[in-house]
Amino acid sequence: MPRTSAPPPTGSPAVASGTGSDSALTHGLKQRHLSMIALGGVIGAGLFVGSGAGIAAAGPSIVIAYAVSGLLVMLVMRMLGEMSAANPASGSFSVHAERAIGPWAGFTVGWAFWVLLCVAVGLEGIGAAQIIGGWLPGTPEWAWVALFMVVFLGANLASVTKFGEFEFWFAALKVAAITLFLVLGVLAILGVLPGTDAPGTANLSGEGGFMPNGSEGLVIGLLASVFAYGGLETVTIAAAESENPVQGVARAVRTAMWRIALFYVGSMAVIVTLVPWDDAKVVEVGPFYAALDHLGISGAAEIMNVVILVALLSAMNANIYGASRMACSLVARGQGPKRLGRVTSGVPRTAVLVSSVFGFLCVLLSYWRPDDVFPWLLNMIGAVILVVWIFIAASQLILRARLEREAPEKLVVRMWLFPGLTVVALLAMAGIFVLMLRQPDTRDQLLATGALTAVLIAIGVVRQRRSAAAADK
Repeated sequence: MPRTSAPPPTGSPAVASGTGSDSALTHGLKQRHLSMIALGGVIGAGLFVGSGAGIAAAGPSIVIAYAVSGLLVMLVMRMLGEMSAANPASGSFSVHAERAIGPWAGFTVGWAFWVLLCVAVGLEGIGAAQIIGGWLPGTPEWAWVALFMVVFLGANLASVTKFGEFEFWFAALKVAAITLFLVLGVLAILGVLPGTDAPGTANLSGEGGFMPNGSEGLVIGLLASVFAYGGLETVTIAAAESENPVQGVARAVRTAMWRIALFYVGSMAVIVTLVPWDDAKVVEVGPFYAALDHLGISGAAEIMNVVILVALLSAMNANIYGASRMACSLVARGQGPKRLGRVTSGVPRTAVLVSSVFGFLCVLLSYWRPDDVFPWLLNMIGAVILVVWIFIAASQLILRARLEREAPEKLVVRMWLFPGLTVVALLAMAGIFVLMLRQPDTRDQLLATGALTAVLIAIGVVRQRRSAAAADK
């Protein structure tokens, strides 16, 4: 493991050093911050918005799609939790990949994830601005994105505690909203909500049956559900700056199963039980709005707009944070320009600024080049999360054996049925790649992401060889 240096005096700049740049960063996140980040991180804008297309394709069987993809995500989080509890680092899976496979692997997965988060910041800003624009017609969307960027830039530049406070309250609002939705939905299904009748299984078995579009529809729903889970990895990045990183990661990972089952699978089950899967509103205005509207809740559209806005702003804040920490960690390990890794008062301010500017540039490209460059960017990041998951599984397969041999006491969190379930997860990811190649809409994403990954691997290998040659001289 590379040597770490002592933290610099408060207020003085420093290039973060060490495995994950953690020696220069502060530990300003409290356990309540980390717990709520772990809880709210499950509830993303993809759940509220993207699930409509999955329901339209798979029908009621979307519940199976979310359950299957949720099981895969649980395995990935368990693997990541095992490695992060053993060696907490702000670079998370990038650090683990470097330790397990080599510097080129850490470089590849780290910068791919950084690009993903930065582009996602721009997309989330656009989505949030569109909601505000609907409330205040005539206002320029780019100006709202700029305002959001300034607010979250300020929070992330100030201290990790400020980031934690923002995420704590954002997550609390999301958790409260989805919990209220589930309670109302279950009461309506049972027929005890005033003004509603129990729907029974009519919507689950009617209109073409449980799987109205056959296995092809289920596959489309499965692919849609896989990418709705992106963002869970942030908690392992944040844990490195918490008061007790090992316990924080262990607790977050151990509760992942019920959180995924309750929020994702539970909400899909409620929606398809209450609302016909082919209701036009499911796609046009979103499945959650369709369910609330079905229950006769006035102002359902505005309620969901507020919830989605909170989810988008939360994701923006979390992704700026995650991108800056990943960049800082990469630089600390000699995998990027040194200026990007400067840490002042415990905050990698240059990385925060550059990550935010890159995200805003993506927003501008959506206006300047909406027909070529912007779609290319979207395709390029389309399957990055799967690349990240593959590196996580491969790294865990190697590091687990190493830990059992050298430091078994660090295995606070253990992957279930190792190595069998790790291999199963890898095969499942390979299967998703095959399914993506079969679908025209996802094929371009897979090829563009593959091109980005290949370029990063090539650069990483060249850098690794040059470093090895320089060390031999």
